[in-house]
Amino acid sequence: MGYTIGVDVGGTFTDVVLGGTSGAIAVAKCLSTHYDPIAGIVAGVTRALGDRDPAQVTRVVHATTLATNAVLERKGVRVAFVTTQGFRAAIPLGRYARVEEDRYDLRFSPPPPPVAAGDCFEVVERVSARGAVLTPLDLGSVRRAAAAITARGITSAAVCLLHAYANPAHERQVAEVLRESIPDVVTSSEIWPEIREYERATTTIMSAYIGPLMASYLSQLRERLAEIGIRAPVHVMESSGGVISAELAARRAVATIESGPAAGVLAAAGTGFPDVISFDMGGTTAKACVVRGGAPEITNEFHVGGKGSFGGRRAGTGVPIKTPAIDLAEVGAGGGSVAWLDAAGALRVGPHSAGSSPGPACYGLGGSEPTVTDANLVLGYLSSASLPLTPDLAAKALDRLASPLGVSREEAAYAVHEIVSASMASAVHVVTVQRGIDPRGFALVAFGGAGPMHAARVAERFGIGTVVVPAHCGVASAAGLLTGALSTDRVLSRLDAPDPSAVFTSLTAEAAADLGVSPSDPGVLVSRSVDVRFKGQSHDLTVEWTASREVLAERFFARYEEVYGIAQRGEIELVSYRIRLTAPGPHRFDAGAAEPGTLPSEAAAMPPGRRAYFPEAGGYADVPVHTRDAMAGAPLHGPAIIEDAESTIVVPPGWTATLAETRAVHLTRSTTCQTS
Repeated sequence: MGYTIGVDVGGTFTDVVLGGTSGAIAVAKCLSTHYDPIAGIVAGVTRALGDRDPAQVTRVVHATTLATNAVLERKGVRVAFVTTQGFRAAIPLGRYARVEEDRYDLRFSPPPPPVAAGDCFEVVERVSARGAVLTPLDLGSVRRAAAAITARGITSAAVCLLHAYANPAHERQVAEVLRESIPDVVTSSEIWPEIREYERATTTIMSAYIGPLMASYLSQLRERLAEIGIRAPVHVMESSGGVISAELAARRAVATIESGPAAGVLAAAGTGFPDVISFDMGGTTAKACVVRGGAPEITNEFHVGGKGSFGGRRAGTGVPIKTPAIDLAEVGAGGGSVAWLDAAGALRVGPHSAGSSPGPACYGLGGSEPTVTDANLVLGYLSSASLPLTPDLAAKALDRLASPLGVSREEAAYAVHEIVSASMASAVHVVTVQRGIDPRGFALVAFGGAGPMHAARVAERFGIGTVVVPAHCGVASAAGLLTGALSTDRVLSRLDAPDPSAVFTSLTAEAAADLGVSPSDPGVLVSRSVDVRFKGQSHDLTVEWTASREVLAERFFARYEEVYGIAQRGEIELVSYRIRLTAPGPHRFDAGAAEPGTLPSEAAAMPPGRRAYFPEAGGYADVPVHTRDAMAGAPLHGPAIIEDAESTIVVPPGWTATLAETRAVHLTRSTTCQTS
């Protein structure tokens, strides 16, 4: 019997899920170790394995925030940028949008560019948008750039020449010369050969920026796993929800920037509901994503590290990345989010988080600031009987908020609960209402350690009548990794290529080589799409490929009307060609099954009821506390609490909870709830 291990490292917790060929799973959840993330992984894996033979592990799938954190914290390696003569200022000039409080700052200073002006270099060459060589490459200019880069002590370089997507020959020659003295060199034509110079350049730069870190991290991870007897291949979840080898992840590190959130969306998509809103609330952040027809929304461009971008679509906020990613919105709101008073005395929650160290006050690890977790403990939603929490420390932390606000401790705690729910609702608003989607026809799938406590309140704000809390919801992202199929994407920009089939064949062969499969292998799937625009316009839309120009045009017209609300017709042109290749994935695991002795026994004893705070009940009220197994059969009417092995589900007044055959808890509104 073989096992697959899924590992999700978050800002507060590291989740590990072990799946067996029988479909059963075992889980482990431990605090993340930011000083050494691999230490937390090894601890979680060891706990999940128990007394099983580590040699029987056949696959390890990892979702990591390493790339994201390196970009946000600016902890990547120093990068040199090499481009065509006359364009070295493109990156230092950049694009910046003033959002949120920066709109009113008369002394606004844009953030520093990803590469300093002094680290940008030019080489003599020029290629047209159709790939014709206008100015031959001057190898002497390349050698001078290489010498200057080496003299500065820079060991990583990003090469992005003008129109290299149309003809990569010059880029390859530049890279060959640079590699004689510079260890890490990446080119735009190998990372993401797509039209738009600035976005292609920043994508290449970010790959060079985080690539060495990713390669070192994954190498150390394999070594540390081998020390405990696991020598199985390590795979990494990429931003679009596919799984790639650790070796490919090191070469194309930019594809893993949204690795962490992607796995949770896959778990939400597997709940059996065709149209859902994925709602993942962990200890540090909350993420929302729309899943329609069982497939998550995918975007081909996003921004990382900017203010007010939420879903990462607002140009000028952060660094643009041109690579497929699950289209989600993320806010700094989680169980560890700190509640604080601003200069005007108003209560704010987040985005700063207490994380795993020192953690919320109730953890007893040295934290003293009030957090969302402390508030939920004071409100009675959490229990110190089932978790190692200290209510007295949480009460003291909330008292420090209540006193200056002039309210009671419980009122301050509920205000924190409501504010963070409103903050998370803004993420749902971004991926639905702001994109023309009515959320009322969707089910809200809640997971993460804190998500099920807030899900019903978030759903109420949108008139959503169904909330689904999957089995093992506290480690759903790690569980989603178990079903990830090997998959990768390729793109090539060619303005109205004379032979599209040849382009698709070439892209398919490259993708298959990356995954170590053949396009003709049984079970290998290839989806093809193309970017289309009206002739004379500069922006395009992606539609499913067909060889019929007339059918392709109709698909584009329909997509254009769907996006912009305008029925438009005219001459079209094809800009970029895309393929997504998926190799046969592992069997699907039953998320409701668990091997004997791997989880706390939920049926052993019914937890006693406790007092919890609900405004509809006039404050604190005695509410029943159930487990999933104990509630089997009859519906449970709110107010009530359902305690999980990894999370707690709050059923507010006006909601009813039932247990499905999959052991997912379904919450439905039994009365008309107030919406906002």
